[in-house]
Amino acid sequence: QSNLKNPIMKTINNLLVLILAAFLIAYFSLPVVNYGFSDLPMVLIVLTGLWIALNKPIHPNSTPQEIVFQLKANKVKAPITIMVVLGLYMTVLPMLTSLAVFRSEAYRDLIGKVEIGETLSMHMAPISIEKIRVVDQSLANLLGDKVLGAQAALGSQVRLGTFNIQKVGTELYWVAPLLHSGFFMWQKNSQGTPGYVMVNATNERDVKLVQEISAKKILIKYQPEAFFFSNLERHIYFEGFFSCGLTDYTFEIDDDGNPYWVVTKFKKKIGFNGNDAVGVVVVDTQTGATKEYSIENAPAWIDRIQPDRFIETQLNDWGQYVKGYWNFSNQDKLQITESVSLVYGEDNRAYWYTGLTSVGADEATVGFVLVDTRTKKAVWYRQSGATEFAAKNSAIGKIQEKRYSASAPIPYNINGIPTYVMTLKDDGGLVKMFAMVAIEDYTIVGVGNTLRETLMAYKNAFNMTGNKLNAKNSAQKTTLISVVTRINNDVKNGNSFYYFTVKDYNNIFIGSSQISNALPVSSIGDSIEISFDSDTQGIIDISSFRNMTIQK
Repeated sequence: QSNLKNPIMKTINNLLVLILAAFLIAYFSLPVVNYGFSDLPMVLIVLTGLWIALNKPIHPNSTPQEIVFQLKANKVKAPITIMVVLGLYMTVLPMLTSLAVFRSEAYRDLIGKVEIGETLSMHMAPISIEKIRVVDQSLANLLGDKVLGAQAALGSQVRLGTFNIQKVGTELYWVAPLLHSGFFMWQKNSQGTPGYVMVNATNERDVKLVQEISAKKILIKYQPEAFFFSNLERHIYFEGFFSCGLTDYTFEIDDDGNPYWVVTKFKKKIGFNGNDAVGVVVVDTQTGATKEYSIENAPAWIDRIQPDRFIETQLNDWGQYVKGYWNFSNQDKLQITESVSLVYGEDNRAYWYTGLTSVGADEATVGFVLVDTRTKKAVWYRQSGATEFAAKNSAIGKIQEKRYSASAPIPYNINGIPTYVMTLKDDGGLVKMFAMVAIEDYTIVGVGNTLRETLMAYKNAFNMTGNKLNAKNSAQKTTLISVVTRINNDVKNGNSFYYFTVKDYNNIFIGSSQISNALPVSSIGDSIEISFDSDTQGIIDISSFRNMTIQK
């Protein structure tokens, strides 16, 4: 009877060891339990191997012949067969279902239907210079570290997380959470880190540490740097999200400033490949409350559902397999110019933006793509232009003696012309100047110490080209005949600029001597005819100037 109990007890003990091992593996590796993911098969292979090791009937003094006999006698063929089948599932099946040579059409179509747009400027709303993004992610990091360093007690306990750009109400902000700086700091502040940092993307002086909302303290308890079940990924997994892919753990705040983690839920659409977003999981950073949303039903304050690397891969596949897999001559193949960047369109929605270029091309593009960061709707604007890299070189070339570096170009509609806007920074990462480069012709460049100066220099450069850019890009002009009531001049960077006001018009106008030789000799009381872009506000840059008093 004792001989009967021993095998039973051994089996029970082995099962307990196997269950404990399975829990520890799930706890630490968080395997996805679904078709197309290799996590679960790998876990099963490990557990099967462990089961064989626990039940091996081999003794230390056994001869090789005895080992072979014992393996056969104890019927370990089933576990080995399971391991072989799982190995084939992880190797052969992915090749049959996922290789591009068999599924090139599926890879090309994963981005969805790519619509053809008219002109890029029509999609992008005219913007005042006060709303242009002048703070990039690296500068936001510098400013965030500075405001955090000013808090002596706080700076030694926490660190800044990744800054993500988003619309908060009508303003554009870089937002980053405060994270634990290590295990002991997590132990000390296990209830969470106190708040987040906001940096205004259009005003580098607007930086704030947010620790309270409506007199209620903010605590970031669930985060990537927490431990045990406060760890963000582990918390979501054991909340029931173990059967789907999760990625792009992004910190966002709603329009009231409440902090959340927004996590993209995705599936494999092409065998073991073809990652495609299908929704989001939203986690309250303070309570851990978790809600799942489809793409259509996601809250409006969520700016990004489609991860940037998914879009980059899908756009490249769309351009790569334009004529199937067997296209070694690269006929009609396209590729993105650089990593996508987040921009905002005329409809105030967020888009991933990138240029498209022919495979093998370097500085020229065949168009630009905007992909909705929520719905993945893609629009291709077929207009030639400069790549982001060429635009940066053109801007740096204007002030090459200063050895400044350029930030990532952001596209804007500047007076009807699609324009790259970027900052020029010194070795310390501080903004020293600004640059505007026409997307369609990167030789049209404006550089200045302020955005106002840059815009004037850019308009002058554009006017000197004789408006050779596509006429459809031109902004609507307003022509005004009036009388000068005030006029004065100012010299900036070697150029003379004239500020003047006219009768029955409240705005101040500005123009350079390059626009008209009549400006330097104009005075109060002169009758003039001017034209300017209709969408400008505040101080208005004129496009043309004619002094009718002098020309009589």
